[in-house]
Amino acid sequence: MIDHIKNLSESLFERLVNIRRYIHSNPELSFEEHTTASYVESFLNEWGIPNQRMATTGVIGMIEGTQPGKTIALRADLDALPIVEKNDVSYKSQNDGVMHACGHDVHTTCLLGAAYILNQNKENIKGKIKLIFQPGEEKLPGGASLLIKEGVLNNPKVDMIVGQHVMPLINVGSVGFREGLYMASTDEIYLTIKGKGGHGAMPHLGIDPVTIAATLIVELQQLVSRFCPPHIPCVLSFGKVQANGATNVIPDEVYIEGTFRTLDEEWRAKAHELIHTFVKNITEARGAKFDLKIEHGYPFLKNNPELTRQCKSSALKYLDESRVEELGIWMAAEDFAWYSHQVPACFYRLGIRNESKGITNNVHNPQFNIDEEAIKTGAGLMAFIAMDVLANHG
Repeated sequence: MIDHIKNLSESLFERLVNIRRYIHSNPELSFEEHTTASYVESFLNEWGIPNQRMATTGVIGMIEGTQPGKTIALRADLDALPIVEKNDVSYKSQNDGVMHACGHDVHTTCLLGAAYILNQNKENIKGKIKLIFQPGEEKLPGGASLLIKEGVLNNPKVDMIVGQHVMPLINVGSVGFREGLYMASTDEIYLTIKGKGGHGAMPHLGIDPVTIAATLIVELQQLVSRFCPPHIPCVLSFGKVQANGATNVIPDEVYIEGTFRTLDEEWRAKAHELIHTFVKNITEARGAKFDLKIEHGYPFLKNNPELTRQCKSSALKYLDESRVEELGIWMAAEDFAWYSHQVPACFYRLGIRNESKGITNNVHNPQFNIDEEAIKTGAGLMAFIAMDVLANHG
């Protein structure tokens, strides 16, 4: 069966590359993936795979094996990012300011490839396979949460779910797994400090929101260094500060945006309270006012240990041991986490790096790209994992 799947992946490769390049050339932002969704539907319809729309731009397919068994879901995401692409390639983005800089074009392509392989082998499938082509991974509240609310994990009930994501730090042809806690929760911080502007030469006549903002940004790091238990991974970063003054003008307001990430829900809730307390005490002590909004984002992602071990075992069968790596904790966030809080989940990494080809840029970079040989591994391995895991859940 492994050789059969690898042969199918090889025979599909040219077509899958063309699919990936089309999707890459025509990226769409979160919850606007109308063309991409229709494109996915065209292949599922061509192959006779029943499918339906959910959450407007989500496409859900179903493959039923000839033998009874559990239901496993395979998930890919459809959306792109608001980034201007700087790659000089024939399949460069044709939509100004939008780019598949996180590999979702690869995820969708690999799941389409896996769908074709699985559909060709229904007589060897023990159970059902639900194909989830999901919208809006990059934008809160996340397409996964919307699909869950609409019942994507029901009818039939999903017993387990597997997701695959590109990893620029892993060489092409290799994959990575981690049991247990893997990715962080993510919350967005929006803060406006309201002072009293004036002349830079007479700061005593106003209330300077710039110095208050500077103090806050530094002091809030104590949440991580002095309030967070050392064994809990935690990150607090501020990436946007706007103060529309001048060399000699103190502005009335300073606007700040940041992100808070951790892997512990109890600490997450306490940290939100502490952020508010820090902001309140520091601004009010200096006579200023504030407007603080903490937008609650994705939860932490936890890979079910048993399912992850099974998926890793399948990967070891499909690849050789040197191509299956152990992952560390990753403080980025993923809305796949929503699924991991509902059913046993495994989220693993697909290597796309090739230094000899200059393919080394990280995701969310305007020059991000992949070694397309990864598509063979991604499509074939995902199909084999689905079949192998179902076979062992009898």
